[in-house]
Amino acid sequence: MPKTPHTDTGSFLGSLWMVAGSVCFTVMGILVKMTGLRFAMHEYELVFWRVAFAAVVLGVQAMLIGQSFATAYPKEHFWRSLAGTTALCMIFYSINHLPLATATTFSNTSAIFLAILSVVILKQMPSRTTWFALILGLIGIGLILRPSILGHGVLPTLMGLGGGAIAGYAYLQVRELSLLGEPSWRIVFYFSALATVLSAVASTVVGWTPLRLEMLPYLLGIGVTAIGGQMLMTHAYKVGRKFMVSALGYLSVVLSTLYGVVAFDEVLPMMAMVGIGLVIVSGILAGKK
Repeated sequence: MPKTPHTDTGSFLGSLWMVAGSVCFTVMGILVKMTGLRFAMHEYELVFWRVAFAAVVLGVQAMLIGQSFATAYPKEHFWRSLAGTTALCMIFYSINHLPLATATTFSNTSAIFLAILSVVILKQMPSRTTWFALILGLIGIGLILRPSILGHGVLPTLMGLGGGAIAGYAYLQVRELSLLGEPSWRIVFYFSALATVLSAVASTVVGWTPLRLEMLPYLLGIGVTAIGGQMLMTHAYKVGRKFMVSALGYLSVVLSTLYGVVAFDEVLPMMAMVGIGLVIVSGILAGKK
């Protein structure tokens, strides 16, 4: 019987595509925060501009190369997309109301919640390393929560943490759809399409901010960096070493922390910084296969 190849085979240099992906996601977060602060745009509008660009680009690309939009799993796509849209709205709210480092860390707790949900929903028994990662992550979250609540309030903190948790569920659905044979572009397209519709409806109810020419670089930047980060991350997981790619994904937390200090004078308490470090280590360990 031939040996099963190691699950973390891949190119070292290929893994470095995740560095570029992390930079894109960091820039996206920065632009979201800057747009919210400068133009007082709410999270529903920001989500709309984040996903509409991806829906158009992926839709046009699929039509040009003759890919099929038909799917045998419309219900699964709907629940994955609804969860992803909800998580994105909550995360963007937290970016506008929390320090960039804290909000980015909360969004990256999705790896921890994915591991927890894999145990609860899929009944997958975790290894001792995963158990250790989960305990470490929960301790890290606990250390971040107290200074975050005291400094910025309960609602932004719960929105950020809730966004990470729901994103973990969305990623669980992505994994299940992938195992069913759905191509990654179709999963992202249906998520982007539904998120565009839902965020447009919510923005219409709450009220759109009148567009001005000076807004366009920010809004286009959010869309371009979001889809660029998604494509670079996908390519990194395809050609790189999965554990290394997972670890490099947390570069966005480090970069966001540094930018928050330099640009927004966001100096976090030592307890929060230790918590962020524990969440990073936990997420890396939880992603190890």
